[in-house]
Amino acid sequence: MADAPRVRVVSYNVHRCVGIDSRRDPARIADVLRETDADVVCLQEVDASPGGHDSEQTDYLARTLGMTGIAGPTIVHHAGTYGNALLTRRRVLAVRHVDLTYYLREPRGAIDVELEVEGAVLRVIATHLGLLPKERRWQVRKLLAGLEPPRGEALVLCGDINEWFAVGRPLRWLHRSLGRCAAVRTFPSPWPVFALDRIWVRPRACALETRAHTSRLARVASDHLPCVADVAMPSSGGPRPEARGPSRRGP
Repeated sequence: MADAPRVRVVSYNVHRCVGIDSRRDPARIADVLRETDADVVCLQEVDASPGGHDSEQTDYLARTLGMTGIAGPTIVHHAGTYGNALLTRRRVLAVRHVDLTYYLREPRGAIDVELEVEGAVLRVIATHLGLLPKERRWQVRKLLAGLEPPRGEALVLCGDINEWFAVGRPLRWLHRSLGRCAAVRTFPSPWPVFALDRIWVRPRACALETRAHTSRLARVASDHLPCVADVAMPSSGGPRPEARGPSRRGP
């Protein structure tokens, strides 16, 4: 895959853009993302509250970084929205929003997009799973049920998985379906111990390197470090994909 097109994917829980110094600073998060030089950024805990030019964090980060922003709010109320977001430099072909809310627990969801990468399609699913083990098990089963059998195309599933146990069933199921991903420590950001943020790549051979971004700025900008993966696109001899427009059906 030496000559294959490459995509850099980042998964980052930005903690409402509030750092470990308790300062809300979207510009600092933008600076961290510039350091990663990412093509696709999957964000969790993105806030949109009234007031200020940077209060809508998805729009602010997309505009500041020159990327396309896709909001995936899971909580909507009078004071704004809160949830996931995806930023990308690649052409967006399709967008789906997946409801992963488990009974009366905090609303959760996933953003499922198809992107064009030099004539091929990259599917990216970005999520933030729940805090209870049974909640995560239900959410992972729903995500995996929506995946087609592998046909050689590239798929990335990433996010804050909230799985504290290395042998937990959700991780085992994801590894079995998508191939084992690297466990890089991303939380808490000053002294990372837990691999809560994960990036799976299918086919597994397309995952070139996965690492935590550990710059001095990243260690204070949020309570999580960004998880970074370089992905090589599988070869594709098919026709150039056509944009199909946004959709709100499940995966």
